[in-house]
Amino acid sequence: MTAANPLRPVVVGAGPAGVRAAQTLVAHGLRPVVIDEAPRAGGQIYRRPPVGLVQRTAQALYGFEAKRASALHAAFDGLQGCIDHHPDSLVWNAQDQQLDVMHGPTHSTRQVPYSHLIVATGATDRVLPLPGWTLPGVYTLGGAQVALKFQGCAIGQRVVFMGTGPLLYLVAYQYAKAGVNVAAVLDTARLANQLAATPALLTQPAVFAKGVYFVGWLRANGVALHSGVRPVRVLGDDAQSRVTGVAWQHGGHEHTLACDAIGFGYALRSETQLADLLGCRFNYAPMHRAHLPVRDAAGRASVAGVYLAGDGAGIMGADAAEWAGERAALALLADNGVAVDTARAAQLERQLDKLMGFREGLERAFPVPQDWATHAPDDLVVCRCENITAGTLRQAVAVNGAAEMNRLKALSRVGMGRCQGRMCGVAAAEILAHATQQPLEQVGRLRGQAPIKPIPIRLVQAEGSTT
Repeated sequence: MTAANPLRPVVVGAGPAGVRAAQTLVAHGLRPVVIDEAPRAGGQIYRRPPVGLVQRTAQALYGFEAKRASALHAAFDGLQGCIDHHPDSLVWNAQDQQLDVMHGPTHSTRQVPYSHLIVATGATDRVLPLPGWTLPGVYTLGGAQVALKFQGCAIGQRVVFMGTGPLLYLVAYQYAKAGVNVAAVLDTARLANQLAATPALLTQPAVFAKGVYFVGWLRANGVALHSGVRPVRVLGDDAQSRVTGVAWQHGGHEHTLACDAIGFGYALRSETQLADLLGCRFNYAPMHRAHLPVRDAAGRASVAGVYLAGDGAGIMGADAAEWAGERAALALLADNGVAVDTARAAQLERQLDKLMGFREGLERAFPVPQDWATHAPDDLVVCRCENITAGTLRQAVAVNGAAEMNRLKALSRVGMGRCQGRMCGVAAAEILAHATQQPLEQVGRLRGQAPIKPIPIRLVQAEGSTT
């Protein structure tokens, strides 16, 4: 902070929401701190390869989104000297108006104070496991995309993509365009779902057209597309401990297909752990099938001085993230007496509101399989960190009466491992809701705890020694 301007907000995340938030703050004379886990800004959707790696063109990396990606990268690059940028930095705790941040490969840590905070933490894959998913060669869709965009390599030579959601077809298209043999795309959603959702999807015709193009291109280039399937298991070679194929059901019949890698996922879920540590109030959001931090139309959270933007507060996509980042920054400025363009703020809110119908259409087109827990066998590993099976979770319900997620955690250790429930929490909630015959809303959510992502134990010990 300076005597001339006491405001110096912190932005967590440098994806589309974080970049536009920082840009807006700088345009109003502030010098924000921007903290991001990646070495270069862009987020997952516009992730940039490391400096020094053989550079692919923006068109090759981002396809239809090349222009937007390049514009976002240029916007952030233009902020250098006007922001304090901390790349390769993980915010792992928040308390007493301070963020605990771990920096880079050295794993050094320090505390970053804040008076105002814009949380733009983005999203990760929604994981509903199946037998064999712990074999080497099985990746989430997002993980497969990171390998291609960031590292310039494929997860295998003959790859199957399965699950549901727009990302399923996008990643399959990106891999096939890169020359990888995509053996099949297995979608749990039915074609009838997508046809029923078409009127809502047509409210964003350009986005809808891109999705139609991806599907059409895959078909035209010989990629097998199967809809209305139920993944059954990953096939593996026990001797070599690797993926050899996948089995799925369709129309009452089981099918198998050889492959050496699998990318799977069921759309995306918001990364809300930091908002939880900040004390934000949560409500259940049926459209997202998740508990999300509450925010108003401008991005204000229930905690004063905290603003939420982008997919970390509800999955809406990259365009919406840019608008929400700018809107949250304008709200922060206005709340602190800085003159802002109110007409622009209102326009951003209208644009975000207009997207809601399209977002609802996506959920109708690519619904999460609500019968997943019915088919999950007792020996299915749900929590890889603690090796907790679906049967263990069901036993906690039957024997100990667990009926809420944090009670289930205490009785079974689900969500107590390195990922802190980020990978297993969704599946555990589905199992608990099915076993107790409760709506998913009623079983609650795992409370966030520090560290929200894995850090070296010595950092935790150091933190404890200072308290």
